[in-house]
Amino acid sequence: MRVVVVGASSGIGRSIGLGLAKEGAQVAFLARRRERLEEAAAEAGAGSVPIVCDVTDESSVTDAIGEAAAALGGIDGLVYATALGQMGPLEDVDAATWGALFATNVTGAALVTAAALPHLAASQGAGIYLSSISASLTPSWPLIGAYVTTKAALDKLVEAWRVEHPEVGFTRFTMGDCIGGDGHSTTELLADTNPALIGEAITEWAARKYFTGNFIDVDHLVAMVGNVISCGSSSVIPSLSIIARVPAGSDGPDLSALALLDAPEP
Repeated sequence: MRVVVVGASSGIGRSIGLGLAKEGAQVAFLARRRERLEEAAAEAGAGSVPIVCDVTDESSVTDAIGEAAAALGGIDGLVYATALGQMGPLEDVDAATWGALFATNVTGAALVTAAALPHLAASQGAGIYLSSISASLTPSWPLIGAYVTTKAALDKLVEAWRVEHPEVGFTRFTMGDCIGGDGHSTTELLADTNPALIGEAITEWAARKYFTGNFIDVDHLVAMVGNVISCGSSSVIPSLSIIARVPAGSDGPDLSALALLDAPEP
């Protein structure tokens, strides 16, 4: 498989890129941070390429997708893992923050898809877009309402692409709690957030029982992404959800892994 992973310099995107490469895929790692991309591609091994891409810049997107298609010899799969997080009360979200959230989480996905569409159509390939249970399977999570709103918009964007272009398999991939892999593969979604605010949010989410009490194994997530891409457009999977099961005999959610969200970036 020839796969483009957008948002591949860190977090879940990096985990997916490395995991797919380990399974034999040719992977183009796309994101803004060149050094991180080069490290990821080197770890992935032969057949992987690092390509700088700013999803909020249309010309950057067009150039990066063109470079990826040329390097891989085509595109069978697109994974949009880029996401900008935000934490705080909705009334404190200013216009600039709303604009930045939509530019990365929604508009960026539209620009990337438009650029990759001819290549995906030629290969009868698949596009996967990482969404969140907070946007579709639970009530909105307090203190991340702006982020949730953009993920809900992304869900509708995926549906719109599917309706207009049935020759490509478009899948909304809804995720539950997942920290990602080790090192730079650990999620950095809230890396710049005040730890006290993260603690307040975690306490509220736990009280509302939004946590399952377990976290998704990133290897299982990668395997499911690979399976969807391998189906291409021949077996349309409009929506797929992966949520960790509640541990047997659990008295409540184990929040210890969430301490990683408070940790400074290495």
